[in-house]
Amino acid sequence: MEGMIERLEAMLAKGTDNMLLRFSLGKAYAEQDCFQEAEEHLRAALAFDPAYSVAWKWLGKACLGRGDKAGARTAWESGLQAAQARGDQQVVKELQVFLKRLDKDAAAGA
Repeated sequence: MEGMIERLEAMLAKGTDNMLLRFSLGKAYAEQDCFQEAEEHLRAALAFDPAYSVAWKWLGKACLGRGDKAGARTAWESGLQAAQARGDQQVVKELQVFLKRLDKDAAAGA
């Protein structure tokens, strides 16, 4: 994974900048628990395409990884709207589960 991040960062440094590159970087950083870097790249990906529901899903994970439950909720709610608009039922289901977990944690005082 580390090598992939380095290759993607090199592409960005050479001037390539697009939604897929930023999403790939954000997801890769999130998978390495580098949530600050993940959030930066995922927000950049969403600036290219705010309707990309999978990027919202990973942004929520990055926010949650940083301990920002409110940010995670906001990202997942935005992602849910985007997924519903695109008819992406799998992402709709995943985000509904994530939001229910946040609600359950909040109710339990976590």
